[in-house]
Amino acid sequence: MSNVSINAAQAVLGHSVARRYQQRPGRWMVVSAVLLSLLALLPLGFVIGVAIDTGWQTVKTLVFRPRVGELLINTLLLVVLTLPICALLGVALAWLTERTRLPGRRIWSVLAIAPLAIPAFVQSYAWISLLPGMHGLAAGVFISVVAYFPFIYLPVSAVLRRLDPGIEDVATSLGTKPLAVFFRVILPQLKLAIWGGALLIALHLLAEYGLYAMIRFDTFTTAIFDQFQSTFNGAAANMLAGVLVLCCLGLLVVEAASRGRARYARVGSGSARSQNPYPLSPVAGMLCQLLPLALTALALGVPFITLTRWLYLGGFAIWDNSDLWPALRQTLALAASGALIITLCAIPMAWLSVRYPARLYRVLEGCNYVTSSLPGIVVALALVTITIHAFRPIYQTEITLLLAYLLMFMPRALINLRAGIAQAPVELENVARSLGRTPLQALCSTTLRLAAPGAAAGAALVFLAITNELTATLLLAPNGTRTLATGFWALTSEIDYVAAAPYALIMVVLSLPLTWLLYSQSKRTAGL
Repeated sequence: MSNVSINAAQAVLGHSVARRYQQRPGRWMVVSAVLLSLLALLPLGFVIGVAIDTGWQTVKTLVFRPRVGELLINTLLLVVLTLPICALLGVALAWLTERTRLPGRRIWSVLAIAPLAIPAFVQSYAWISLLPGMHGLAAGVFISVVAYFPFIYLPVSAVLRRLDPGIEDVATSLGTKPLAVFFRVILPQLKLAIWGGALLIALHLLAEYGLYAMIRFDTFTTAIFDQFQSTFNGAAANMLAGVLVLCCLGLLVVEAASRGRARYARVGSGSARSQNPYPLSPVAGMLCQLLPLALTALALGVPFITLTRWLYLGGFAIWDNSDLWPALRQTLALAASGALIITLCAIPMAWLSVRYPARLYRVLEGCNYVTSSLPGIVVALALVTITIHAFRPIYQTEITLLLAYLLMFMPRALINLRAGIAQAPVELENVARSLGRTPLQALCSTTLRLAAPGAAAGAALVFLAITNELTATLLLAPNGTRTLATGFWALTSEIDYVAAAPYALIMVVLSLPLTWLLYSQSKRTAGL
């Protein structure tokens, strides 16, 4: 038999195996994905159910009042002022580190994303320690910019690495000036990265509690938390949560509508030409150094100087704390168990979205993304209400807390798992099933082994997110449970900044791998 005949027979056999074993997904996979997606809709269902149960007259009284208007104005001002500054700084810094010959630009590129290793409430703690008088909107915008500008720098720098400079050369050859080339050619190609980073920052602004509570700036999240503590899940807290959910969903709609349908891709034979960074004169190089130097000093220098000062004042005695090491153990236990559970739960949804990209499974996957965009305090309020009324035995237990982490951080595992499964050939699964393996055995022995690096990356992201989570943990943690974040918060609430310093330092050290992981992923995305 000729080679052509053998290849044809193999193709027919492979096609028949694929058709036999890929007609319908496993029932347990579909059931698991549906149950998880319905579970993810609990916070939205909670908000709608509370509004219906409260009644329109009460809702109108609680929502349309001056206090809500004040919180809404604070939130809008915070978002409107913070996002443009973050976008300007992020794009400028990305341009300097990726498209110019700025001295030390590789070091600056690493330092530019290092602030992500410092939780926002630790940034606030550092600045309040340095300047106790910081409070209000101006302080909120300043610290938010310092804490969150890397969310725009990271995607913009990744896009700049991939851009084909040939498009810029064509514009220049037509007589377009360099500044006009940037605004007409380069900036439109950065649009999706800027909007995506801005959406992420805006959602963080709506969800953040510790940062704004420290500087005494009222937002929806701080007001909900205060209302919950005073009335224990009263109607006022639930209605504020409903307004906050509407704000988050509104942001998602605005971001989706602003993307547009334009495409910016290179079409043609060959590969894109490598980029030649723009040279800088000695004077221009010195002046351009001021931007990364200033951002590094504000975002990294102040927190580390503050922590060093408090650690020095406390001496070795602050490390001999009976609560510190138990808090570290409980944090590691919750983060490890949460990362494992969430990664396992993400497998069915990730597998279905890759192997069977039907509309139904896309909708199910989207439920998880929408819910994860909601603030942790809304998720916590939903679980408090549901467990009290329907599942009282698990109220204020670790089960409820891990469930909150599942709802909040599922996409972090899902995105990485989906990328890993997409790189695993489906034919290996089909061959394993044709050899007598069950669907689950075939999945575990082939696809999941190849997707292990993606699963590990997702688990690491979930682990570090749980380590630094504050709001939901404060509301849902069982009595006697203290994590590094809640322990830090309890001490700073008592103005004991010296004793809080070790907690902050350990959280930063645990978050450093996330910074390096994000930096490495951005490099891989750019093919470097």
